[in-house]
Amino acid sequence: MDPLVIPLETDNHPIPDIKYEYLDHTADVQLHAWGETLREAFEQCGMAMFGYMTELDTVGISRCYQIRTDPTDDLENLLFRFLDELLFLFSAEPYQICKKLEITKFDTENFCIECRCYGEEFDLKKHPQGTEVKAITYSAMQINQRPEHEQNEVFVIIDI
Repeated sequence: MDPLVIPLETDNHPIPDIKYEYLDHTADVQLHAWGETLREAFEQCGMAMFGYMTELDTVGISRCYQIRTDPTDDLENLLFRFLDELLFLFSAEPYQICKKLEITKFDTENFCIECRCYGEEFDLKKHPQGTEVKAITYSAMQINQRPEHEQNEVFVIIDI
């Protein structure tokens, strides 16, 4: 689905704390992200992917795109589709690199997401080139949804 450009309402976009890490994996990398809610863990996983592509402290916020995933049948497919939409946003013109993700709709009955993606066009003169992400995989994907007040986690291997 094509992303929708959203006008920025303000220049004040607080950046959430980093709640992700990179784990070694043979020839690829595993993203491990967490949050107080599953929604936050998904957002953090998307940020981990962008952080692997460039240093996020070099990214400004000059535009916002809204993405949507089509409804699916389970959480694993939802996470895959969400990350795939983000990867498409980066891979197609105008090459959006995101500094902040805000999931505005997280539907776990119909398994669909709407997300605002804040960032700017990727520019090699400004953004250090990290590692190219070729694809999202289902390999060893884990989603650990926890009761209230416990950490939710996701693990995703990306093909680099």
